[in-house]
Amino acid sequence: MSGRPVKRSLTLRGHRTSVSLEDEFWRAFREIAAREGRPINDLAAEIDAARGDIGLASAIRVYILRDIQAR
Repeated sequence: MSGRPVKRSLTLRGHRTSVSLEDEFWRAFREIAAREGRPINDLAAEIDAARGDIGLASAIRVYILRDIQAR
């Protein structure tokens, strides 16, 4: 576990963007998308649309935290 963010590309509504998350968050994000039977890009686009004025990486981390807390 390095704790360093890893930058990966996502496509949100047809537009490419890069998001930096730690490996553990990427893993959890992929697990949530798989559990919901959705592509990770669709889930990221939903989070992006609802995030308001916070950064996308922060919004994804909060989404993951809330998912874990709800279980």
